Amino acid sequence: MYLLRTPIRDYAWGSATLLAEFQDRAPTGRPEAEMWMGAHPSAPAGAVPASDPESLPVPLDELLASDPEALLGEAARFGRLPYLVKLLAAGRPLSIQAHPTLDQAQAGFAAEEAGGVPASAPHRNYKDDNHKPEMVVALTPFAALCGFRSAVDAGTSFSRLAAVLAENPELPEDSGLSQGSGPDAGRSGPADTPARAVAGYAERLLGSGDGGDPAAEGAAIESVFCELLDPAGNWASGTWVAAVVAALAKAPRVLDEDLNLATAVGIAGHYPRDPGVLVSVLLHRLDLAPGQAIHLPAGNVHAYLYGLGVEVMAASDNVLRGGLTPKHVDIPELREVVAFESVPVPYCTPLSDGAGHLVFRPPFEEFQVERLDLPAAEGRTLTARGPVIAVCTAGRVRLSAGPDTAELAPGESVFLGADEPAATVHQAHPADQTHPTDQDEAAAGTLFAVTLP
Repeated sequence: MYLLRTPIRDYAWGSATLLAEFQDRAPTGRPEAEMWMGAHPSAPAGAVPASDPESLPVPLDELLASDPEALLGEAARFGRLPYLVKLLAAGRPLSIQAHPTLDQAQAGFAAEEAGGVPASAPHRNYKDDNHKPEMVVALTPFAALCGFRSAVDAGTSFSRLAAVLAENPELPEDSGLSQGSGPDAGRSGPADTPARAVAGYAERLLGSGDGGDPAAEGAAIESVFCELLDPAGNWASGTWVAAVVAALAKAPRVLDEDLNLATAVGIAGHYPRDPGVLVSVLLHRLDLAPGQAIHLPAGNVHAYLYGLGVEVMAASDNVLRGGLTPKHVDIPELREVVAFESVPVPYCTPLSDGAGHLVFRPPFEEFQVERLDLPAAEGRTLTARGPVIAVCTAGRVRLSAGPDTAELAPGESVFLGADEPAATVHQAHPADQTHPTDQDEAAAGTLFAVTLP
């Protein structure tokens, strides 16, 4: 068993407080976005034998390379530790993004390697040759945009927005929102104003959804998505975006009625001129309670908005971004990987044995996620198909595997190789207490463990 020394990535969208509060430590004053527990070469965790916790950490990817058959077991078929575990702490919206399929990742990576694009280049799209299906389990209230809504639902929101624009004659003359008062005012037509553009989107989406044709619906979603994000289009300068948000801010009743439009205004507080603000209208807005989970296959457009969660994915850092970010945006490449289809929210409902043990099994071959809640799961043995990464998310948890023992507090984690004895889970209490108190019960331990399905 190895204790993990985990790097924290300080991406701009990270929360300055969520991880610090979670680990009961002082904030650093910097955004703390992701704690990485894995062997991805971008930020491998350090591994320290549990039997010698004061020794120098060895990067986990180097440790695995020293004996892949023993440490990875049947996971060696992937050629790497197949998953990456993170604690994700979003203080502001992440980029609108999607991830490639395995074939797309392999082709994109090979092309950029052949083209001599440096691995660290900010304009590089493919950091590795792997896909990145993922899931997230909320630890706090967690908000996200996830997958395209039905064309009718999205069209209805754009129709409401068009009505708001038509009812705002006092908008600034230079905003592009002035429509006149003739019979064609507010109707779709040449996209020479955002009002006309929005009305056109509403008409296009509502029309495609009426016939029950998934191909037509997907084509309408794709056209609106790509027009909004066109770097040479009318929305790119941000003037239209800012003016539309200003109009919505004057329509509180509409915002109360339409969660997606309210979400767009909220996102604009962080990215006031970004066309991704309007893209959010196309996507499901969902709010996860602690313990709820979603899974995201390749091609699913998504953006996490705020909250702390356990995120697990195939071991990849490949992200194609479309907005809400200062990082590289490549709309043509994003368009190639996005699945333009309306989908239901991909909730991942766990299986439960009723004794403090839950198993999340998304439809991916790289991982499953177990959650063990103590004291109900006291003495439970972890499922161990292949290697295991386990992280404590509440209270204190003690893991025992053969002669090795590790006691974990929130945010602390371990790696167990495939050749190690199965680990058992116990509630840990302060050394000076023999019996738990009511306060200890309130802080009962929770452990998440990731292994092969």
